Amino acid sequence: MSAFRGIEWVLLVFSGVLGSVVGSFLNACIHRLPRGLGLMHPRRSFCPGCERTIPWHENLPVVSWIFLRGRCSGCGWRIPARYFVVEVLTSALFMAAWWRFGWPVAVVWWVFAGLLVVATFIDFEHMIIPDEITLGGVVAGVVACLIVPEVMNTAVWWRAGLESLIGAVAGFVVLFLVVEGGKVVFGKKRHRFGEPEPFEWRHDGERVWVSLAGEEFEWSEVFSRERDELRITLEGAATVDGCERDCGELVFTHDRLVTGGDTIALEEIKHITGRMRAVVIPREAMGFGDVKFLACIGAFVGWQGVLFTLFAGSVIGSVAGVVGICLQRDGSGARLPFGPFLALGALVWVFAGRALVDLYFGILHAGRFAADF
Repeated sequence: MSAFRGIEWVLLVFSGVLGSVVGSFLNACIHRLPRGLGLMHPRRSFCPGCERTIPWHENLPVVSWIFLRGRCSGCGWRIPARYFVVEVLTSALFMAAWWRFGWPVAVVWWVFAGLLVVATFIDFEHMIIPDEITLGGVVAGVVACLIVPEVMNTAVWWRAGLESLIGAVAGFVVLFLVVEGGKVVFGKKRHRFGEPEPFEWRHDGERVWVSLAGEEFEWSEVFSRERDELRITLEGAATVDGCERDCGELVFTHDRLVTGGDTIALEEIKHITGRMRAVVIPREAMGFGDVKFLACIGAFVGWQGVLFTLFAGSVIGSVAGVVGICLQRDGSGARLPFGPFLALGALVWVFAGRALVDLYFGILHAGRFAADF
């Protein structure tokens, strides 16, 4: 018996070490995917500061970051604490999954945890979740459930695969409806100024940006979808590439400008300036990447897990938003991505979701019984 327990502890420690190694790979994914860098080119890890190839003894998970004190030995570039956090977090999740589920179910949750970690840290840093994670995760979830049907609490492979597909569709549809509903209700942000404020639109080579009342935005950040419109009510005339246009309003889409009844392709324009009395800015309740991310989550946890994840993620995100507003001096709060809260909600479901649901309905049933009594 003691020998068996000893083997269990060895496997638990092994899962933690494996998790830290996988976490090192996940750090590469977090750095490279949003920048369009291939995971195999270059194959070896490199310092983003000096681009020096990192030798193996400086690339050991967790311990190298500690011994190097978070700096590159070549150029002294500060290695973000995120590298250390991801490796430790992935190791902890691998150990928790092995402790809770064992072979072979834990392996599926290892894959799922890796996807959640990458999505979380990319979303925090770049406010996007790449399709390699979301759409690739849907495929991985369905395949994993076919191979290990116990993930869906069944021994029948085709039933597990069907529940995985239903979960993916449910995740996509539910959040898609939320996004579209939010677009109808909250899809425009209006500003009316007491005094006319300056605006500027400029195309500098590869970069396109707009400045509204002194606040600068990348053009791609303004438009989430092709039918979005940015409307500027003018004070006087606008100057378009040196020519004045007194048209009262400028209407921008992502690739066109409508002014005075004329439609001009933005690729033909270099510079627009003027003063504005009001502006209507398009906005999204959340990004479409979150929709695909919940589909990915649904492929692993099924439709019940989708509902729990969305509820738990919304509650956690709301609390975080309130805390952010309280911490901001101006009371505006910080812009928070929703993906990390979905990931946290999904982890709660994996490790304790069914028990929490049973506890909730048990309390609800007890309350009704007490009221009837």
